Amino acid sequence: MPRGRQKANWSGGLVRTLMADTDPRDFLGFMAMEKGRVVAGIFFSRLRFDTPVEAFLLSPVAVHPDYQGRGIGQRLIRFGLERLKERGVMRVFTYGDPAFYSRVGFIPVSEERASAPFRLSQSEGWLGQALDGHEVTALACVTAFDDPACW
Repeated sequence: MPRGRQKANWSGGLVRTLMADTDPRDFLGFMAMEKGRVVAGIFFSRLRFDTPVEAFLLSPVAVHPDYQGRGIGQRLIRFGLERLKERGVMRVFTYGDPAFYSRVGFIPVSEERASAPFRLSQSEGWLGQALDGHEVTALACVTAFDDPACW
């Protein structure tokens, strides 16, 4: 994944693509605000499985640098997970730092249990959680993430 300024541009472009090209039923976004200013944001987009299961991908997650380390991202993710659970979503996945995402219930997922839509550059970053207590199988993502460069 690109670093520094490139990462911000990549994420911004991804969010624009996600919002413009994804059916509104296939994604949810949440923001944290302070004094009228967005300080964090997260998106969940639908994943499709070979079997009928409601699943979403958590990505991207962004917290303004001035607000990092305060638990804002974790609280926002927990909030989003609760909204998904209320909607009957069964699985949530993400691709990122296991040390961070484990704090909000994500665990490593083997490619055998649930393969990512594309080959992963860092397989230890493929994480998931079952909101209904069951296991998962193969999946596909929304168009905005239908690019091996995202993985």
